[in-house]
Amino acid sequence: MRRITSVVATLALGATAVFAQNVPVIKERQDHFKKMGDAAKPVGAMFKGEADFDLTKVQAALKVMQEKAPILPTLFPDDTKTGGDTEALPVIWQEKADFEARFKKLGEAAKAAEASITDEETFPDTWKEVMGNCSGCHKKFRKPKS
Repeated sequence: MRRITSVVATLALGATAVFAQNVPVIKERQDHFKKMGDAAKPVGAMFKGEADFDLTKVQAALKVMQEKAPILPTLFPDDTKTGGDTEALPVIWQEKADFEARFKKLGEAAKAAEASITDEETFPDTWKEVMGNCSGCHKKFRKPKS
């Protein structure tokens, strides 16, 4: 009888661990990050000189960043540390205040850039500063790409 109780308890704990992975929230945050990346890609090509400057696309990307920056930190509850092919590193939950502050800084930088990027001349330095927020966060809080 004890053996059966032990097996049932082990299965219950395993099921709890699986359900503790909040895969829908992980997917939601991945979708938000993808939208930010999709908006930034054509602007990155402009920055590298691979595409012509287009202020409309720059402004649209900055608006997406402003929109996503306050949403994303809320999509890292404790039950999303694992599962759903997450690329999030455990340091997010160990240094949550720093993690959340970086999103705030990104939103503020994107808003400031929206006002200060008015043409091709004002674009490179300001865009580089905005994207520095992204890369700094990726280096510290995201698993490296394989």
